[in-house]
Amino acid sequence: TRFVIMALVINFLIVPAAAYALTLILPMEESLQTGLILVALAAGAPALPKLAEVAKVDTAAATGLMALLIVATILIMPIVLPLTGVEVGFWDIASGLIIMMLIPLALNLFVRARWQSIAESAQPYFAQASTYSLLLLIVLMLVLNFSSIVSLMGSGGLIASIILVIVALAAGYLLGGSDFSSKWVQSLGAGQRNIAAAIVVATMNFGDAELVMIIVFSVITMVVMVPLAGELGKRRGEAASE
Repeated sequence: TRFVIMALVINFLIVPAAAYALTLILPMEESLQTGLILVALAAGAPALPKLAEVAKVDTAAATGLMALLIVATILIMPIVLPLTGVEVGFWDIASGLIIMMLIPLALNLFVRARWQSIAESAQPYFAQASTYSLLLLIVLMLVLNFSSIVSLMGSGGLIASIILVIVALAAGYLLGGSDFSSKWVQSLGAGQRNIAAAIVVATMNFGDAELVMIIVFSVITMVVMVPLAGELGKRRGEAASE
C-alpha cells in the first residue's frame, strides 16, 4: 500500500540521504559522521506507539509501522551502511540486530499469536520496562561521556542532529498522505529513530565517539518529540471536545 511504500521511502531513502548530505556539508569528525548515519538508518523506534497514544493519533497504525520499520532496519542497514564508506562488514552489523532485535520481535509475535490474552495483559509492563531500560542506558551514557558530549556543543555534529530531526519530521508529514492521523504517524515514525538499534551496532562495531553522537541525537530527539506529541494530543483533545 501507499502507506508502507512511503514509510520505506521516508525512512530508508530520504532520511539517510539527508544524513549523508549533512556529513558532506557540515564539518565533523569521521566518528560523528558514522554516528549520524547509524541513527539515520535505524528506524522503527519502540517508543512510537506511545508517542502516537500521547499525540492521539492511530496507535494501531503506529504499532504496525514500528514492526515494519524494525524488520526493514535489520534487512537494510547491513547492506546500506558499508556503501556509505563506513568500514564494517555485513554480518558484523546483521548479527547484533538479529540477536538483540529480530529474535525478541519474533518471540513477541509468537507469544502474541499463541497466547494472545496473556500477551496483551503483559504488554504494558514489558513496554514500560523497555522504555525505562533505554532511558536508564541513555542517562548512564550521558553521565559517563559528559565531557565528550559537552565538547560537541556548537559543533557540526550537534547542528546536523537538529537538522536531521527536522527533515525527518517534515518528510513524514509531507509524504504521509492526506489523512491527518496518517501524516502524523509517519512524521513521528520518521523523527523518532531507533536509538536502541543504533546503540547495538555502535557498541559491537565502533567506539565511544560514535556512541556519543547517538546519545546526543537521542537527547535532541526526546527534547523535540515528547513536547510535539503532547501538543498534538492537546490540540486533538480540544478539537474533539468542541
